[in-house]
Amino acid sequence: MLELLNISKSYGSLKVLQDISISFNKGEITAIVGPSGAGKTTLLQIAGTLDRPDSGEVFFNGTELLRLKDKKLSHFRNLNIGFVFQFHQLLPEFTALENVALPSLIAGNRKKRAFEDATRLLGELGLSHRLTHKPSELSGGEKQRTAIARALVNNPEIILADEPTGSLDSRNRDEIKSIISRLRDDYGHTFVIVTHDPEMADIANRTISMADGMISEDSSASILPSLPLFED
Repeated sequence: MLELLNISKSYGSLKVLQDISISFNKGEITAIVGPSGAGKTTLLQIAGTLDRPDSGEVFFNGTELLRLKDKKLSHFRNLNIGFVFQFHQLLPEFTALENVALPSLIAGNRKKRAFEDATRLLGELGLSHRLTHKPSELSGGEKQRTAIARALVNNPEIILADEPTGSLDSRNRDEIKSIISRLRDDYGHTFVIVTHDPEMADIANRTISMADGMISEDSSASILPSLPLFED
């Protein structure tokens, strides 16, 4: 689905990525691990077209993304790539429902559809009782579940997550990992996750280890089926 070829990136004299080639498969969770400064987040940002490499190519289902003009690239990203960040990045003045509906509205969908889709997703993630709450009124785990719903609202081909459990306590970390696992198992969603959480590899189909801007190991794992997280 997503393929990066010969990606290199430097900031001044600092080489962050060194000639990396990697592909990500549909319906899988890939965990990218490694020490701070290994280049994990930079790789994720380039994969999501939030940053451009100094050299190399990024293909999505055969389309070379870096050749697209900025407007077309932004439209493509809105429809095809969902993002989840460590600190959720919810807009503080909007409710949970409004935050989740926003990417759909940006995509040009009617307000009725955008809010219906947002309501359904928040309900599936156990947040039906939090629709009108603003981020300041949500717990850490609720904020991150809202961010996941926002990433899913346009039914993207792939979700890129940067330390999605990094700011959470152990209970909420387990909850988010269960949600991600269930979204893959039940709906076939594709995730690429940068993480320092060693337990994230437990739910990943594949773990990629990075060091010094290069891939040091690429391994697959046998995955146990996830259990339902929320019950009616």
